[in-house]
Amino acid sequence: MKSYYQTGIIGAGFGGLIAAIRLLKEGFTDFVIFERGKEIGGTWRDNRYPGCACDVESCLYSFENEPNPDWSYSFAGQEEIREYMIKVVKKYNLEKYIIFETEIASLTFQEESGTWKIRDTEGRSTMLKMVLTATGPLNRPSLPDIEGIHLFQGKTFHTAEWDTEYSLKGKKVAVIGTGASAIQVIPSIAPEVKHLYVFQRTPAWVTPRKNRKIPEWEKQLYRRLPVLQKIKRSILYWKNELQGLAFTGNRLFHRIATNTALKQLKNQVLNPETRRQLTPSYAIGCKRILLSDDYYPAFNRENVTLITDSIHSFTQEGIKTHNGQRVEVDVIVFATGFQAAEGFPLKGKVTGLRKMDLASEWEMKGAQAYKGTTLSGFPNLAFILGPNTGLGHSSVLLMMDYQMNYIIKYMKLLTGMEKNSYLNLNLQTQEAYQDKIQQQFGTTVWASGCKSWYLNSKGKNTTLYPRLTYDFYTQTRHFSQENYAFGNTGKAAERLES
Repeated sequence: MKSYYQTGIIGAGFGGLIAAIRLLKEGFTDFVIFERGKEIGGTWRDNRYPGCACDVESCLYSFENEPNPDWSYSFAGQEEIREYMIKVVKKYNLEKYIIFETEIASLTFQEESGTWKIRDTEGRSTMLKMVLTATGPLNRPSLPDIEGIHLFQGKTFHTAEWDTEYSLKGKKVAVIGTGASAIQVIPSIAPEVKHLYVFQRTPAWVTPRKNRKIPEWEKQLYRRLPVLQKIKRSILYWKNELQGLAFTGNRLFHRIATNTALKQLKNQVLNPETRRQLTPSYAIGCKRILLSDDYYPAFNRENVTLITDSIHSFTQEGIKTHNGQRVEVDVIVFATGFQAAEGFPLKGKVTGLRKMDLASEWEMKGAQAYKGTTLSGFPNLAFILGPNTGLGHSSVLLMMDYQMNYIIKYMKLLTGMEKNSYLNLNLQTQEAYQDKIQQQFGTTVWASGCKSWYLNSKGKNTTLYPRLTYDFYTQTRHFSQENYAFGNTGKAAERLES
């Protein structure tokens, strides 16, 4: 490993790989990728629970310029997605840029040289002119704060830390949570367990997934005429954009989405009381909408019990609810999501100008970044899928691509400057953008009053982008150097505002 690179990428999931491929295509070949795991893949490496799959159609949830005509299903599973990522890595020979099993210990900006000093947990130091963080928002499992969690004597694991060597066959299993991973796990394990207890805090809105097996003739067609798959991707994109109107204030599309979900619930759940318990009381889209064709039918099984009373505590044998019900189980599965709206995976490790600590800044103001990408006080640093770039209706890979449009313009300007120069976002630019983003939430379904993982502890939405992806695309096409202060350019360095 060299001691200096023009660019460092943190993370070898989809974000890091999209960044690396784009750098190569733009002629930026002096870069390195730091990956904490033994393999590439990010969330698609770590999440291996039964039924794990993407809830965006694979034709759209893929590298734009690397179509895959061989998808087995319209919504690919975890293993197939990771195999696709590995194939793309090999095509671009990206492994030679990746340093595996490298945990970041600190990332500190050196104002005099206009570079970042990155230290890993092995004590190695590397200097970087530009840093792209692609750590992703869904990589820190969240566990419920419930009394006695350490008392349970059976098996426990989070869906993101699934024990693939442990068999659930014939076991009594509790699944805590009814979110995106739970609705995939529950129907996948229900047929093999002795009894499945589903602990639901808040019912989710579930719409049809319509997953289909792609026939061989269709794959052959895409191989011979790649333009057809490109057209399909475009159709999917605009279909999702139309559906996104349901979240951003269009009452007609919101009503259609609501009726579609309620119709599926009515048709698939036989017991009226169970159906009532599974009916949400908040506006559809306020929390993440889930896609499934087999989640609701799982509750028609005799060996599946839905429990809506809240959990009071864990016991040696299982779980005790607030109404006094005791549920004895062999296994507890935490399908309780991730810490997405709070903090940052590199918490306490990133120090910018004037020794500003990134974690402290975000704890005080809430996670924020200009166009989800750059941050005042942290020059030559960019986030891939940073604050307010998440989506509720389409593929986040699109957002990563659009961010790279902006980042490449940033890097081209930076490389044309003097050796020790840096670009620091103006604070007023950042604050104006943040005010606008938060104002835009006012007309969306995400401001309708429900509590979700999109919000931080202060009720601020730091996760989602409040408009359609096309809006973000138009925003990130433009780069105005007037929004940045230039440091170390042969004149007095411009400082942060006090």
